[in-house]
Amino acid sequence: MFSRIANLFRGFLSLFISGLERQNPRALIEAEKENLRGQIARFNENLANHAGFAERLLRQVKNLEAQERENAAKAAANLKVGNRNAAGQYALQLKTVKEQLDENRKQLEAAEATYKKLVQARDISVRDAQDKIEKLKRMMTETEMLEAQAELQEMATGMVTSIGGSGDTLNRVEEYLTERRDKAAGRARVAASTIDTTKVELLEAEQQALADAALTEFAAAYGIDVPAEKAAEGVAPPPPAAKEMGPEKQG
Repeated sequence: MFSRIANLFRGFLSLFISGLERQNPRALIEAEKENLRGQIARFNENLANHAGFAERLLRQVKNLEAQERENAAKAAANLKVGNRNAAGQYALQLKTVKEQLDENRKQLEAAEATYKKLVQARDISVRDAQDKIEKLKRMMTETEMLEAQAELQEMATGMVTSIGGSGDTLNRVEEYLTERRDKAAGRARVAASTIDTTKVELLEAEQQALADAALTEFAAAYGIDVPAEKAAEGVAPPPPAAKEMGPEKQG
């Protein structure tokens, strides 16, 4: 029972994760890039350890080569002077050193070959992974462009359909506005026809008369002649101008 429930839970979780992955392909690509960088770092660390092993073998080979030359020289020198026992000991040491040297040289050669193969395998794997990531990025960009294009086309199709179907609505709006405009124009016309223009004309004449009287009084006070057209309209000519500007002094 519990096993079946666990399997069902894992199934739902897998579906949920798969849905997230489908919705976020860019996040998956970034995660793979980070994973690739981590793998390269770990590989380079192991590669460095292998390179260190090869360096130790190389140092041992050089030391054994020096011991080989030294033991050969000592064996030859003792043999020349007739010291057979010492020459034999150096000869025996030389034999042991040569055996170790041969073994170390084989190990060094194998280590160097392995190092080169590992570097080559790393470079090929990295290039392959990078090519796949770049391919996926191009596919994702192309997919997003196609999706945007399809969405725009669907929107354009929907707009054409909706605009064509909204013709009746626009016609009704135009009809409503026309009716309101005509009513407003009629109300303005009726209001204009009810204005009593007689009072307006009387008020305008009264204001004009007051203005003419004030102008005549001003001209008389300052000794200014009123123009002829004003006199023709019934305005009395001013009295003779005084010798000094300003209102006349009272006697």
